[in-house]
Amino acid sequence: MAQQAFWYILPSIVVFLTAYIVLKTFLDREKAQLQLKLNIENSKRLIPIRLQAYERLVLLMERISPQALIPRVYQKDMTKEQFHYALLQAIRQEYEHNLSQQIYVSNEAWQAVREAKESIIRLINTIASDPKYNDSVQKMSRLIIEAYASVDETPTDHAIRVLKNELHEIFG
Repeated sequence: MAQQAFWYILPSIVVFLTAYIVLKTFLDREKAQLQLKLNIENSKRLIPIRLQAYERLVLLMERISPQALIPRVYQKDMTKEQFHYALLQAIRQEYEHNLSQQIYVSNEAWQAVREAKESIIRLINTIASDPKYNDSVQKMSRLIIEAYASVDETPTDHAIRVLKNELHEIFG
């Protein structure tokens, strides 16, 4: 009797296992396709945002370079101290305005951006604190630009190169 029950139950077990395997395979494929669709949809939304982040960070580097920063900040009749403060304030505002872009770029790229900003601030502080340049804002401006341009690759150029290289690696 037990053997006879086994022969009745065996086909049911085989049918159940076959149905389970087929259904699991089907559901796994559906899940993979849904995940792929979701990834494609996310990419469609994320790619323009990431591109914009790279554009904004390149623009940040251009805006804080002394050649662009000094003419934009300078106002007639500024004292050296006012000019010094205005330069630092402009750099910090530009940087803070773009802080959120770091989530869209690599740590290496963001580090290059931060180092460029810090390098420019150090240069400005060094020249502004030197007592032999107390006579004029124009002389201070000229010295900042000359000192910044005297290196083979400026910090902003380096950061822009890192950003561009990363962008080309990601998007081809």
